[in-house]
Amino acid sequence: MRIAIFDYRVVPTNPVGSCHLRMLAGLSAEHEFTVFAVQFENPAPDRIRWVRIRLPMRPHAVLYFLFHLIAPLTYVFHRLKTRTRFDLVQFVESNLMFGDVAYSHFCHRSYLRFHRPKGIAGFRGLARLISHRMSALMEPRTYRRVRHLVVPSRGLVGEISAEYKRQPSSMFLMPNPVDVERMRMPADFDRDTARRSHGFSSEDVVLLFVALGHFERKGLPLLLDAMRRIPDSPIHLTVVGGTKDTVAQWRRHADEAGLRGKVSFAGMHRDIRRYLWIADIFVLPSHYEVFPLVTLEAAAAGLPLLVTRLNGVEEFLKSGVNGFLVDRTAASIANVLSRLPAMTAQLREMGRNAQQDVQRYATRHFIARWREFYDTYCVLARAA
Repeated sequence: MRIAIFDYRVVPTNPVGSCHLRMLAGLSAEHEFTVFAVQFENPAPDRIRWVRIRLPMRPHAVLYFLFHLIAPLTYVFHRLKTRTRFDLVQFVESNLMFGDVAYSHFCHRSYLRFHRPKGIAGFRGLARLISHRMSALMEPRTYRRVRHLVVPSRGLVGEISAEYKRQPSSMFLMPNPVDVERMRMPADFDRDTARRSHGFSSEDVVLLFVALGHFERKGLPLLLDAMRRIPDSPIHLTVVGGTKDTVAQWRRHADEAGLRGKVSFAGMHRDIRRYLWIADIFVLPSHYEVFPLVTLEAAAAGLPLLVTRLNGVEEFLKSGVNGFLVDRTAASIANVLSRLPAMTAQLREMGRNAQQDVQRYATRHFIARWREFYDTYCVLARAA
């Protein structure tokens, strides 16, 4: 098939874009792909064509608006220029006004109605709210009319079904991929030395929190509040992600909470494996997720999880076996954190369980599911 993919950033550091990258790399020999994107790290330039859409990446609300205008014009111009006919047009969420397949990782209306954290202020908070509201306005048109909807978790299936009265059977479940072998700690990695280089002793319990941004939605305020409640504990937190301005802002918040020396900010990293390998547990007390891939990458690295009830994760987590399920409150998180220093051996066992349980999300299964989806689409298209 000739398949057109529309996505803003098809790069490893973008959640949806990274999934598209895995699929493209795995199926580029089987289908003819053309990617319409602002940014694209092409895994197979000899087989995959990139049509660049020249737009600013920030602020997101402006990108969203302009993409709706410029992407269709770019598509029409490309078709006229190359005389290419596509068998399938695939896009992300409500980011395009036409197409056959929506690959959705979010339900903005459900998020605004039930999950948006309170008290997000400042320009960034306002900009994100505007972006969510714009997406929520476009979602009904997309989710009710698109022929095929691909989603990563059963939780999102339920949300879209409840919000837009779409039958669950009309949605194709596509769990996100985890590169389980790449995330595994190498046998020659000197974990003790690496921990000491980051200032951690053998008695410290190291928490890891990872997010590209949106620290409020991801639950960092709750986590800092929980740590503040157990001041004499050997609990330390490493935060990976965030722009320089975001890191500076949250470093001030941590200091003001009396956590100086307890919280370190590593900033943005394309490769977070070293931080996973020196941590004892991964934490994500998020308000809303559809399928937080980083949690399963942490599991693949051998870490137990401490998370709130989240789409995607609750399908994987067995509380007390491969992690901890906590309420979305600082008190509930602090209760678990206070017990961790006495659970060193148990945490290692839970990490091994998590590493074993995550095998079903390996990349090969993800590629096989996309192959199945495209094969089914071909059959349905011929029958239509």
